Amino acid sequence: MLALMMDRPLTLPSILEHAARYHGEREVVSRSVEGPIHRYGYADALSRVKKMAKALLALGVKPGDRVATLAWSTHRHFELYFAVTGIGAVLHTINPRLHDDQIVWVARHAEDSVLFFDITFSEQVAQLAPRIASVKTLVAMTDRRHAPDGVLVYEDLIAAETDDFDWPELDERQASGLCYTSGTTGNPKGVLYGHRSTVLHALALALPDAFDLSARDVVLPCAQMYHANAWCTPYAAPLVGAKLVLPGRQLDGPAVCELIEKEEVSFLLGVPTIWVGVADHLDQTGGTLTSVRTIAIGGSAPTAALISRIEQRLGGQVRQIWGMTETSPLGVINTPLPAHGGETEGETLQRKLKQGRGLWGVELRILGEDGRELPRDGRSSGALQVRGPWVSSAYFKQDGAAAFTDDGWFDTGDIATIDAEGYLRLTDRAKDVIKSGGEWISTLDLEDAVCSHPAVAMAAAIGVPHPKWDERPLLLVTLRPGRTAEPEALKAHVAERVAKWWTPDEVRIVDELPLGPTGKVLKRELREKLAISATASQS
Repeated sequence: MLALMMDRPLTLPSILEHAARYHGEREVVSRSVEGPIHRYGYADALSRVKKMAKALLALGVKPGDRVATLAWSTHRHFELYFAVTGIGAVLHTINPRLHDDQIVWVARHAEDSVLFFDITFSEQVAQLAPRIASVKTLVAMTDRRHAPDGVLVYEDLIAAETDDFDWPELDERQASGLCYTSGTTGNPKGVLYGHRSTVLHALALALPDAFDLSARDVVLPCAQMYHANAWCTPYAAPLVGAKLVLPGRQLDGPAVCELIEKEEVSFLLGVPTIWVGVADHLDQTGGTLTSVRTIAIGGSAPTAALISRIEQRLGGQVRQIWGMTETSPLGVINTPLPAHGGETEGETLQRKLKQGRGLWGVELRILGEDGRELPRDGRSSGALQVRGPWVSSAYFKQDGAAAFTDDGWFDTGDIATIDAEGYLRLTDRAKDVIKSGGEWISTLDLEDAVCSHPAVAMAAAIGVPHPKWDERPLLLVTLRPGRTAEPEALKAHVAERVAKWWTPDEVRIVDELPLGPTGKVLKRELREKLAISATASQS
């Protein structure tokens, strides 16, 4: 027997329609690339989105066409999130931090027909566009006064249209967004999101045991809008009527602090390097923040020292999350259970080092080397696999990828444990874990140990070849501004906190660590540089 319920498709325009109707004056604030702060309400945003939808149709954009952006987190990018997807086209957010050749590759692979770009990329686009044959239309995301010659202008397209527009009927399983992975070997891989998957993801993300968002919140995503849909907050915030603050291109400590203070931000999210910069700025200025309730941290695992420092300096509670481009990206989030009400401060900090518990919509399992599922005992470590309605089932235009199993799971490439309470704890990326004398050494635990030293800002542990033990750990660290430390003192500090045989053979202090497009340390690049230097020293 079938239910007698209305069958209304889960589509993205419905989110902004709801926000405009019930939270029309709630603001979207953004730092524009031209300089000034821009602000308007959700009702005004919807009006402009409908005008842009009509403009796209006038440009010949059809359902299924890929429309690319090379842009920061601004109100115009927010509008394209709904205008492009609302007419049945696919929004392809290109990461501008990719190498030029990779930008060309992903645009060609996606067969983008239109490219919207912020004026900070005008010269780059002028050089790259001739290499992308599929792109027939270039649109500068600015006004006529700031636009380069020879391209269409975003504000001109808006001004030429009216907002009397009805959204077309869309299949909720229709593709809506395309994002290419950056943390991969070889060419990036395309993850194709859908209306249904993204709406469900936004609903789950707003739940109390996830981001706990409501109309009373002010949300500042410091994950850029080209990075896994800014962790879906441009959809989740209007869904609940939260004020949305977009940082533009400026993610340095002073700029982020200014937005937090002036807009009274309650919810922050971003990678650890962002919060290091914010904490450094507050240390240097003696400033304090009073509005922050929650800081969601993902992208790479924060250390215990960083969690403590962030909570002390920013004033909110850290909620670590784990996810990937392939999981839209939320997979798990670290929220406490009722049983944790009596935790000591130390116990709370140790729990927060875990990536988090699964939430409805994402199933988790860990497999041993024999392919069998391992127990949830917090000790058994194996390959992490996931599945769910907002988890990718294949890569775009790439059939038969090894990451997708025959029984319908996605192999994340992470090594992890799951404990009896359901908390996931990553021990490493499969490609980063150090194998010494036949035993595994967790790079995350080594990094956590050295970062508990007050002089250390960031760290990266990598395995280096060893004639007897196969591999031994090397720790590379950067120091906090104005601090000093001796490598041997840092090595002794680590030795007090890990198993004796885990202690790195060497701790090396460096000026900086190479960061990828999303703020993660590029360990592959570190290993390659060490291999080159070793070869040079032997020749």
